[in-house]
Amino acid sequence: MESTLICVLLLLNTLINSGHSEDDDGVSKAVLTIHPNSSQIFSGESVTLRCVIQGGGVTDWEYRWLTPSPDQCPQKEHVCIISAAEFSHSGDYRCLGSHQQQDSKWSDAVRLTVTPLPKATLTVEPNPVFPGETVTLTCSVRSDSIWSYQWYKERNDNVVSQSVGHTRTGDTLTISNVAESDHGLYWCQGEIQSRSISSIISDLVTITLNALPVASVSVSPRGLLYSGETVSLQCVIPGYTDWTYRWFRYNHHLPSQTSKAIDITIPITLTVQLGQYRCEGLRTDRPQRSQPSNVVTISVTALPTASVKIVTPQGLLYPGETVTLQCDISDYTDWTYRWFRYNKKLLIHSRKTITISLPDQAGQYQCVGMRKGRPQKSYHSSALPIIITDYQPSTTLTSDKEDVFTGDRVTLNCTVESPGWKFYWYRHTPDSTPVTTTYGNSYTLSWVSVSDGGQYWCRAGRGDPVYYTLYSDPVQINITERPVAVLTLQPNWTQIFIGETVTMRCDIQGGGDSDWNYRWYKNSPVVIPFNIKPEYRISPVYMSNSGSYTCEGVKGNKFCKTSEAVKLTVSDQPQPVLRISPQWLNPGDSVTLSCEVDKTSTDWSFSWYRTVPYRAGLPSLSDKSYSLQPLSGNVTTEDSYTLIPAGPTHTGGYVCRAGRGDPVYDTLYSEPQFLWSGDLQPSASLTVNPNRTQHFTSKSLSLICELKGNSTGWRLKRHTETAWSSECPSTWRSITESTCTITSLDTWYSGVFWCESGSGENSNAVNITVNDGDVILESPVHPVTEGDSVTLTCTFRHQGTNSKPKTDFYKDGTLIKNETTGEMTIPAVSKSDEGFYKCKSDEGESPESWVTMRGEKSSVCVCVCVCVCVCVCSGVLMVKQVFF
Repeated sequence: MESTLICVLLLLNTLINSGHSEDDDGVSKAVLTIHPNSSQIFSGESVTLRCVIQGGGVTDWEYRWLTPSPDQCPQKEHVCIISAAEFSHSGDYRCLGSHQQQDSKWSDAVRLTVTPLPKATLTVEPNPVFPGETVTLTCSVRSDSIWSYQWYKERNDNVVSQSVGHTRTGDTLTISNVAESDHGLYWCQGEIQSRSISSIISDLVTITLNALPVASVSVSPRGLLYSGETVSLQCVIPGYTDWTYRWFRYNHHLPSQTSKAIDITIPITLTVQLGQYRCEGLRTDRPQRSQPSNVVTISVTALPTASVKIVTPQGLLYPGETVTLQCDISDYTDWTYRWFRYNKKLLIHSRKTITISLPDQAGQYQCVGMRKGRPQKSYHSSALPIIITDYQPSTTLTSDKEDVFTGDRVTLNCTVESPGWKFYWYRHTPDSTPVTTTYGNSYTLSWVSVSDGGQYWCRAGRGDPVYYTLYSDPVQINITERPVAVLTLQPNWTQIFIGETVTMRCDIQGGGDSDWNYRWYKNSPVVIPFNIKPEYRISPVYMSNSGSYTCEGVKGNKFCKTSEAVKLTVSDQPQPVLRISPQWLNPGDSVTLSCEVDKTSTDWSFSWYRTVPYRAGLPSLSDKSYSLQPLSGNVTTEDSYTLIPAGPTHTGGYVCRAGRGDPVYDTLYSEPQFLWSGDLQPSASLTVNPNRTQHFTSKSLSLICELKGNSTGWRLKRHTETAWSSECPSTWRSITESTCTITSLDTWYSGVFWCESGSGENSNAVNITVNDGDVILESPVHPVTEGDSVTLTCTFRHQGTNSKPKTDFYKDGTLIKNETTGEMTIPAVSKSDEGFYKCKSDEGESPESWVTMRGEKSSVCVCVCVCVCVCVCSGVLMVKQVFF
């Protein structure tokens, strides 16, 4: 036990003494270590050299380094770090420690060998590759096993990682079941992760994905496939010949079918679809399989079906007839036909139609078609029985009308119980020559006349020779002349106005009894509804009733001849035009009022009225400007009314209206027309200031109604070519009791002026003309008796420095006198002095004035002429057209 303990103590002492690394001479020794501790350092790698002095118990050593090149390690430091090794760093490294002028022993030399980074090498097997195969990528860096590997595709940041289809094992990357997405550029790189070193990346390698050969199914024969045929399917795969084939129907494997081609017989009863087929190929070498073919649907078309029909005759069949049968097969025309009777082939018949005779060849018939092309045959037709009727058929004759008018249409119908007949039509006797024959069962007589009447028969026949039916019973057709409708209009006026009553009457001439209904038409063929009577009354009538009217009579299914058209024209309510002649009163002479309505209208009576101030209860104009007082005997059948003799009491306004019919239809009232007198009246007179008929524009004019007696309610009236107004307008600005002053004249003030009392009395009338020129002719306003002196004065708007310029006076357009005073005097006027007068100077030319001379009862008529001359006389009106 003691010897064992002594041995242990001796061993520990030996170990302790050896840890000081002191030589036997007791001098400390430097120990140099390198990290990484590898015999091979790569360019750019970091290397750390560490110098440790062992033994001596000293810690504050200073260090010295021996390096392949100067200054590669820092002196005095015990650590030398080479951050990026280069080839120049290769060589032996040693170190020692110094302490108080005492050096340790040099360390053993440590050799540093720097080599360039290696490049990775990538191999791919196999390449190219087919879809579904496995490809192996191998990466190597020299033959060292210290490397691990990274794999990249397309991009530096796209590291191929472990997945279902990608397996990384050491230096290999395995891609299973290669797909299109695996195609592309690959490279690899080696890594020593403990030293953070990466090799140079490998060259790029493209994995090429070649498509598998594509299988396809060809079908023979091409086109439509028919029931009963054999179809051949062939699997075609390009590129290789050592395929083993697999067939599928509706995606189910057919293990018995391994050949390139298969044959399938289509059942005769199959008419829709044989199936959906596809194929694929397998082989031992690469590629080991093909892509599956597309699905091919084998559709089956039913064979054409034959059918038998009777061509002639149609319907019931009778003994002795010949029957033609026809075999119809659709789609093709090159058939050869086979016929069967009671399922027994008729050897002598191969055409589309056959003819048989009854009754011997009656029976059940079938047919079938054969041809050289596909389809080569048709289905058999169904059996057609040929049945015989054992009696002779009869006919029935009917007519749509039996009693008709001339011009009507009659249709006869011959009916047989079976079709396919030709019809024979007879008149008077059934055994005579037919009137006509038709292939339809109807015979139409169009626009019949009386001679077409009588008895008719029919019978039918068919086949060759003709097989006839029995004769029909006769039908009697009675034909009479067609009655005529006559339409009359009451009242029979060519012009009808809104509000009148119109009655139309339809009379049937030659119509026999009176059991007629009536149809009325407007603008034929538009039927007027709800009226079947012989009279059509429109009350009141409107413009919408205008049109062309006809009528006709209807009795059952018979019609009389339509009447001639009567045109109804409806116009708006007329307004008559009243004319007064003469319009200026010459006391003692007659005055004629004439009232004219539309010139095309007739049968009017006329009513005549005098205007009076508006009074409630009397008929009045629509604007209530006047009420109307009937004249004595105011309704006449003539269109004129005469005032005999006319006197001052007849001056004023007049209106007319026309009426006709029962009840009476009245027109509108005419516009009022006026009868004027230039003579002063006993009840009132109108004077003007300045006392002349012609006036300048912009000047003033006063019109004065001088009242006499008990007349009250006077108002000034004015009449122009376009309108007339009452009272003194406020726009004239100056109104005093009996005086109306126009402060500034304008041409539109021209017109005839007079005064009117509240009871309807009228003063004399004055014709005033306002001239916008520079010259007027002054003449007296009131008439001048023959023998008196008359002075005509030429007045100028602008007198200037010469107030009496040289003036020429004209009568009826002829120069009669030159005056330097501007005036011309006729000392004693006579009848020969009547005419148009005007004056002319350098200032301009005045309008013409008409001067009329009369005896003791005559008056001087002063006329103002602007295109038309209107003369104011004492009871005389004269109007003359003037051409300038």
